[in-house]
Amino acid sequence: MKIKLIILLLVASSCMAQKTTIYLIGDSTMANKTKPETNPEHGWGQVLQQYFNDNSVIDNRAVNGRSSRSFIDEGRWDSILKTLKKGDYVFIQFGHNDQKFKAPTRYTNPHVTYRHNLIKFVEETRRKGAVPVLFSSIVRRNFNEHGTLIDTHGEYPVETRLVALEYSVPFIDLQYFTEHLEESYGVEGSKKLHLHFEAGEEPFYKDGKHDDTHLSKLGANEIAKLAVAELKNKVSTLTEYIK
Repeated sequence: MKIKLIILLLVASSCMAQKTTIYLIGDSTMANKTKPETNPEHGWGQVLQQYFNDNSVIDNRAVNGRSSRSFIDEGRWDSILKTLKKGDYVFIQFGHNDQKFKAPTRYTNPHVTYRHNLIKFVEETRRKGAVPVLFSSIVRRNFNEHGTLIDTHGEYPVETRLVALEYSVPFIDLQYFTEHLEESYGVEGSKKLHLHFEAGEEPFYKDGKHDDTHLSKLGANEIAKLAVAELKNKVSTLTEYIK
């Protein structure tokens, strides 16, 4: 009986060890949120596991407020490198906080430090035998008085695309796809993709909330579906893990 139990444990351990890990690194638009049972805010990485099968594990290391600089400086990237293994994936999405020039611990010049950090993520991922995937930032809900969605990310998505081209990295242009998503919902309808509540409407935000950057559960799932659809097209080796 003991021998059978040991064999079962060894088989179970072997199956777990063979699972492919998909690491997510990025900011609050991707991150897991606290109190998910009651918190209306969701990162698109938070809902991603449901679109993947049991042969893969989503390990979401994205954190609110982080830029490519602070993610590295805080040792978060080094902690991933310790467990990153051959056949794993790293989804990389920064830019929202890299552009905050009033925050010296987060700001990066898009053509210098930001570019350097993306290259660092790519090269160090590959040295581990894992696969990097670059994502441009999702758009903010920033409509002008004419109902036109206005870009807020400047050169950061451009630099992400250039690094992807130069280093032959799969590139998922979520800026482009989320721009179309926001526009498809319209000026008013797109509020449902984000956090728009009047005082007393949502218990988690008793005083109300009007946030055009962060995502509702609907917004997170819409973006996760966009990401998965593009991953099927751009990263053929991932298709065996996608439901």
